[in-house]
Parts: sequence; C-alpha cells; structure tokens
Amino acid sequence: MKKHFRLVIEEETFQYERDEEQIAREAALDGIYVIRTSLAAKELSSEQVVHWYKRLSVVERAFRSLKTVDLKVRPINHRKADRVRAHVLLCMLAYYVEWHMRQALAPMLFDDDDTETAQASRPSVVAPAQRSPRALRKAATKRTDAGMPVHSFQTLLADLGTVAKNRIRPTLAGAPEFDRITTPTPLQQRAFDLLGIRLFP
Repeated sequence: MKKHFRLVIEEETFQYERDEEQIAREAALDGIYVIRTSLAAKELSSEQVVHWYKRLSVVERAFRSLKTVDLKVRPINHRKADRVRAHVLLCMLAYYVEWHMRQALAPMLFDDDDTETAQASRPSVVAPAQRSPRALRKAATKRTDAGMPVHSFQTLLADLGTVAKNRIRPTLAGAPEFDRITTPTPLQQRAFDLLGIRLFP
C-alpha cells in the first residue's frame, strides 16, 4: 500500500497524504490482468503468451500430485544433500511415468482425451477453458464410449492392482512349481492394451 501514500518522516514529525494520482492510475487497471514477457513478438505472439501462461496450471497440478495426491514426495526423511536429490529425482521420474500413463489411459479416465476439439470451441485463448463433448459425455454418463465405467487415475490403478501373479505348487509328486497370472477383466485388459502391456506371451 506504500505506493498509494506520500510520507514525510522527520525527527519529531510524521505526515502522510494519499497519492490520488497514483490511486487513479491503479484504479484505471482494475479488472485488467497484464502478462508481460521478455520475448520478442516474433518469437511468441500475444495469444501464445497467454496460452503458455495458462499452462502453468499443469505445472501447479504436477507439484500437487508430487507432494500430496499421488506420489507423496513429502516429507523427505533424508539428511544428506545427495540423498535428498536422489529422492526428488526418483519422484520426478515417477511423475514422468504417471504423466505418460495418464495420456495413454485418458479414454478410460475422467480426463479430457479430445483436447483439440476443446481448444477449438474456445472463442479466444483468454476465454475460460472448455471441455470437449466427449469429456462432458463421460462426466454425465460415467461411462466411456465403449460402455465401460469411467475411472479416476487412482481408482483405475486400484482396479489394476487386483491382477495377481500366483505361485502354484502342485500336490502331485514331482510336478514342478509354476506361476499363473490372474485373468484380467475386460476393463483391465483395455487398460493394458492402451498402455501397450502384454501379460501373457
């Protein structure tokens, strides 16, 4: 608030008055959001500046995911700097894997998997982001286009976590032990197909 006042501070006196000119200049900008960049217009247009500024929300979401929701990087219970760096590196790699998984699994998640259509429906980059008709349909019906239930990333991982590899020890004398993977449900198989994972040779 200091910029809105003129101060006179002396040995035994203190005087102040409102800087009406400065207040009027600031009031003229009420409701206006200004984004500045050091890049030249030929490198980044005004629309691109706004677009990339708005993409900061992705970075903020990543930090939220790292610290609390998915990966829980905090608290870090290491004392040595190299161990802290190694811990954070592993968490960043884990987030990198999660990001790619979300991209591949988007048709099964509440995430918008048709961002191009969503972007095209916005009258300008300044306008609020829109969800695509496909994402709105998934949210309303709780079903994918293939009729499967829509998941959050966490609930889908929990569902995939029920696939198990069992070690079988036959009671027949001399029969060797072998491993058997439980048969995935159609939903689990769809997720594995999207991720390019083959459970069986």
